[in-house]
Amino acid sequence: MQVRFHKMHGLGNDFVVIDARSTAPVEMTAARARALADRKTGVGCDQLILLEPSAVADARMRIFNADGSEVEACGNATRCVVSLLGGSARIETVAGLLEGSSADGQVSVELGEPRFDWDAIPLAYAMDTRAMPVAWDELEAPMAANVGNPHVVFFVPETDAVALDRLGPRIETDPLFPARINVNVATVDDRANIRLRVWERGVGLTDACGTGACATAVSAIRAGLVDSPVRVTLPGGPLTIDWAPGRPITMTGPATHVFSAEIDLSAFGADHRG
Repeated sequence: MQVRFHKMHGLGNDFVVIDARSTAPVEMTAARARALADRKTGVGCDQLILLEPSAVADARMRIFNADGSEVEACGNATRCVVSLLGGSARIETVAGLLEGSSADGQVSVELGEPRFDWDAIPLAYAMDTRAMPVAWDELEAPMAANVGNPHVVFFVPETDAVALDRLGPRIETDPLFPARINVNVATVDDRANIRLRVWERGVGLTDACGTGACATAVSAIRAGLVDSPVRVTLPGGPLTIDWAPGRPITMTGPATHVFSAEIDLSAFGADHRG
């Protein structure tokens, strides 16, 4: 099956976007997503995005991590899809309906209200998500938030000094997190600026994570460390996050279209229709 795809990225967090809204249905399995995401034998990406028809929005977005797992939300991918669709767009996801608009090279998306209850993260047992009584080596007392997908946030004196490549996979797969977890290590420089590195669930170290920036900003605002809007700078560049309690999160940043091409999906595993 020959399909057209778009290679896009948000601050270096890169995607293969397959638009199947007006084509024959595309079956995406975990094995196929892994094969397409492989940077040596596939197209290469952090996440594979499949757009399908929606009865309630301009498109239904499904998100597959590089390891083949399907996840609920991705802020950078949402900005890229809004940019691809053009103007204003509504997108259906497992995490709910998302709205966004693009102008002057920047894309703003509204990601809904964050959730902080322990069972909404989810955690394996009840605890205070403002200062969780847990630690992994030097990383301790994180905050937790679900912003469409689950995150823990550690505020540290210097984010670059943390061995996130070593600690990230340990924390991601800890039994405390039954759905696994995205791991954020952040340094607050002043009341308007945060520096952030992210170990992304199912991906690993990433240049940028939009939901990670949202979870970190929301946690910092909740703790009284920063004011809204706040600039969150990741290795790939900055995002602006605006949030107040009781309101949805708004994230603004760039989305880049790299190229479009066609690919034969049958080279990446057979469909499994009856």
